[in-house]
Amino acid sequence: MILDVLFPNRCLNCNRITDANLLVCNLCFDQIHFTHFNFPGENGLKEKCKLLFPVENAYALMQFEKENLSRKIIHDLKYRSREKAGKIIAEWVTEYIDFKDEKPDLLVSVPLHPKKQKERGYNQLHLFTESLSKFYSIPFDHQLIQRNHYSKAQALKDKQHRMEAGNNFSLTKNISGRHILLIDDVFTTGNTLATISWEILNGGNNKVSILVMAMDE
Repeated sequence: MILDVLFPNRCLNCNRITDANLLVCNLCFDQIHFTHFNFPGENGLKEKCKLLFPVENAYALMQFEKENLSRKIIHDLKYRSREKAGKIIAEWVTEYIDFKDEKPDLLVSVPLHPKKQKERGYNQLHLFTESLSKFYSIPFDHQLIQRNHYSKAQALKDKQHRMEAGNNFSLTKNISGRHILLIDDVFTTGNTLATISWEILNGGNNKVSILVMAMDE
């Protein structure tokens, strides 16, 4: 309580003091550019994914435009030790998605390399994925996919290097006949998600759907 008084939670956008369980104040919330995509259904993200790999469904919660509020939110989650932001963003997702008859069997988030995770102290997708798992009663597996090579942050790479994922990911166990919801923070080129999806698809008679917090232009 004393810390809350000395270091109150502030809105990421306007810096107003706000509730500790909020990322942005109520006045700034309307500035978040939500996509309002349908899951399942056709949308811009699904069209992009279909050009790269067979996808069942795809959903992006926000638009990741230059200098917009969603960019601040994702940056805060990834680089400012605001792991709890993942839980808040998951709550936003649950307000928009009803899986209905397209409910996946397993939630899998894009992994960090162990060295990168040690440097950051956490994987920004874990609490997000676990919160969704609890709400939708879908199991998750943080160990199914492993990242084989350490690399610098995607945000620091140019577009050409982001296209070069190579053999950066592999399955740690055999899976077959499963519908996997693959989770990431931002869809940019789609190369990372495509590489992991092909690993899952080639590993057995599996299906892949995609969920990202935000979708780049």
